[in-house]
Amino acid sequence: MSAKQSPRVVTIVQARTASSRLPGKVLRPLLDQPLLIRMVERVQAARLVGVVVVATTTDCRDDVIKLICQWQEYHCYRGHPTDLLDRHYQAARQFQADVVVKIPSDCPLIDPAVIDRVLGTYLDNPDAYDYVSNLHPATYPDGNDVEVMRMSALETAWREATQDFEREHTTPFLWERPYRFRLGNVIWETGLNYADSHRWTIDYPEDYDFINAVYSILYPRQADFDLYDILALLNEKPELQTINRHYAGVNWYRRHLADLHNIHGERSFLAI
Repeated sequence: MSAKQSPRVVTIVQARTASSRLPGKVLRPLLDQPLLIRMVERVQAARLVGVVVVATTTDCRDDVIKLICQWQEYHCYRGHPTDLLDRHYQAARQFQADVVVKIPSDCPLIDPAVIDRVLGTYLDNPDAYDYVSNLHPATYPDGNDVEVMRMSALETAWREATQDFEREHTTPFLWERPYRFRLGNVIWETGLNYADSHRWTIDYPEDYDFINAVYSILYPRQADFDLYDILALLNEKPELQTINRHYAGVNWYRRHLADLHNIHGERSFLAI
């Protein structure tokens, strides 16, 4: 890549059917379309995402995801079932990424503007960061997870990471080494923190019921509804939030970060 060229952004949506807590969740219907399609619709609505790739596994159970991608003309990469670090790296390599965006497929209510804000922070400061996310600490409603990394940093993690959780969760090798990688964190510009109180991700049947209710109400009104439309709906119909409230704050990532804080103290992230 020459100095005058814009970096090639590849946004990877990781998806599989064999979820341990809610198998087949990416295939559950949201207004007559699989959740995965609704998810990719929202990712593609962001301005800066570049090439969007669905990264699934070589497991035969994920043949259906490949078929969905063919039907929708999505880019698709099939890789290791459990080594997501390898799957992300190989997908990014195949699509010649300079910048890699990681978005999980359990975020069908993700706001495209949040994706652009996190990704834009990296792209506006290309020499300042190796990794930028909105998760260290998280402040947006849970289900707006965006991680952006330099391809060379992802390659370093791919070569050197040895612990199972580093391979399974792709990015811990980066954000656990602030002495080695330049880390940035984007906080919600409102100053609010709804990360543990507003659960918009899907891991349990109640999460699906909540997300399905939101889609059923908002999508017919305005297909490109944003997080503020969701918040307005919850203010209008507070009973919706009770559907999965008992799972609010349940997140391996945040538990892991809390454990690290207790062991090592604060991480060295630059708040943005």
